[in-house]
Amino acid sequence: MKKLYFVMAILMLFALLVPVQVQAQGAAPDCTKADVFCVGLVTDVGKVDDKSFNQSAWEGVKQAETDLGAYVQYIETADSKDYAKNIATFADAGYDVIVTVGFGLGEATAAAALLYPDIKFIGVDQFQAWQYDEDTANDVANLVGLVFPEDQAGFLVGSLAAQMTKTGKIGGVFGTDAVPPVWRFGEGYRAGALYINPDIEIFIVYHSDVGFDKTFTDPEWGATTANSMIAQGADVIFGGGGKTGNGAVVAAVEAGVYGIGVDADQYYTLPEAQAKLLSSAMKLITPGVFDLVKATKEGAFVPGNFNGKTGFAPYHDVAADVPAAVDAKMKEIDAALLDGSLTTGVPPVKPAEEPAAAPTTNWTLIIIVIVILVVVAAFLYMRRKKK
Repeated sequence: MKKLYFVMAILMLFALLVPVQVQAQGAAPDCTKADVFCVGLVTDVGKVDDKSFNQSAWEGVKQAETDLGAYVQYIETADSKDYAKNIATFADAGYDVIVTVGFGLGEATAAAALLYPDIKFIGVDQFQAWQYDEDTANDVANLVGLVFPEDQAGFLVGSLAAQMTKTGKIGGVFGTDAVPPVWRFGEGYRAGALYINPDIEIFIVYHSDVGFDKTFTDPEWGATTANSMIAQGADVIFGGGGKTGNGAVVAAVEAGVYGIGVDADQYYTLPEAQAKLLSSAMKLITPGVFDLVKATKEGAFVPGNFNGKTGFAPYHDVAADVPAAVDAKMKEIDAALLDGSLTTGVPPVKPAEEPAAAPTTNWTLIIIVIVILVVVAAFLYMRRKKK
């Protein structure tokens, strides 16, 4: 909690001192009025039109504009240090709902929820652990996390990749594995492929060698990494992680192999990959965000965690490539994951790496060496004495 209060102090300081550029959308209404319903969205690092994660959430907010008459705006986060400032911009304007997109905004969102108890906060990919502990003092009554079983979506497209590969080699290019949803996508993909073929060769690389400001916005690295896998024989590439993943998918398609998208059905958001886009591992973010905004407007907001749905996208332009038996198997796997008769085996978070064992002293070997040295020394001494 001390850490949250520190972030709250930073949030208040930013709100007082730092101006923010907000999406221009004409004259803004007075969001503090009871008859005005305002919804603001703060993106993770990157653009709102990233054709993936941020865009899917924004489309859910835009649906609230169309269906609920909400006034909506977004702020694009350029740097993770701006999270608190960007949230405060909407909060100080009296917005009714603030949607923050991504695991990285979790701490700043929780701090803001405590600071602005009259505003409802929706954190996409922000698991609220307090819902499951016994300490009610940690509860945040105006915060809900929209969470998904990404491992199941990854499992589905991993199963598909394993059935469609002709080389027996597939690849996955992802943002940092420090973000649990990204890690679950990647390891679900691995588990699904191995479920189909235990002997399949899988190349998986996470872009964990850079900061949060780069890991999801690096299409060049994504393309280079995908091309490296393709050079080693991979003929299906799954890209997961904003523009970084998009770079991998586009590179795969340009190389003439199958690409698999993420978060949304990227057939519609990444048209340059349509020709060889096999499917997408989908988190139904758009309807999840809209449902939570709608519930808030109707007075049915429930704090804690809201479980969104996942699935895999249609085959679209490559549908003729997918044998009927493969399609039937995919439907079977999907149904089994939904009813719980099949599980991925992927834990919610990446297990902590065990520290390397401290080197142990082999006393037996040391004693043997000492004895040998003593014997040799004694032998040399006696030999010299005889002379």
